[in-house]
Amino acid sequence: MKKTVTMLIGLMLAVTTACGANRNEQPKTKKTMVQELTLEEFQKKVYNLTDRSTTAPTYLGDKPAIVDFYASWCGPCRMVAPVLEELAEEYKDRIVIYKVNTEREPDLAAAFGIRSIPSILFIPKGGRPQMLQGAMPKQAFRQAIEEYLLK
Repeated sequence: MKKTVTMLIGLMLAVTTACGANRNEQPKTKKTMVQELTLEEFQKKVYNLTDRSTTAPTYLGDKPAIVDFYASWCGPCRMVAPVLEELAEEYKDRIVIYKVNTEREPDLAAAFGIRSIPSILFIPKGGRPQMLQGAMPKQAFRQAIEEYLLK
């Protein structure tokens, strides 16, 4: 009995030590293709909202873009995030995908009249932007990309 208890304690110590060995190791983070924008970055890369010289702001990017207005607590937003990452990889040479945290950038969300999230802004290189609301499956995103951005 004493041998069994000693072996169990030894086994528990070995397992505990092995499992705890990586405790201080930093988790590996995957490089993201979707860039989060602050108001300042948005005004440099997407639209300069302070420029009042024209009635409609001019898109500043060199590729069509998608802007995902989201919040970290939003379940549907969390469902859309990996889909947008996959699409950013698939379309990396043809479009750019950004995201804007509506809690951190409430003025930017207000400028676009964001009342529900996720709200997805599709910005073609030339032409009129389109806003779609709600979580969509990957195929619906592909269709919107082809229809709004790449036609």
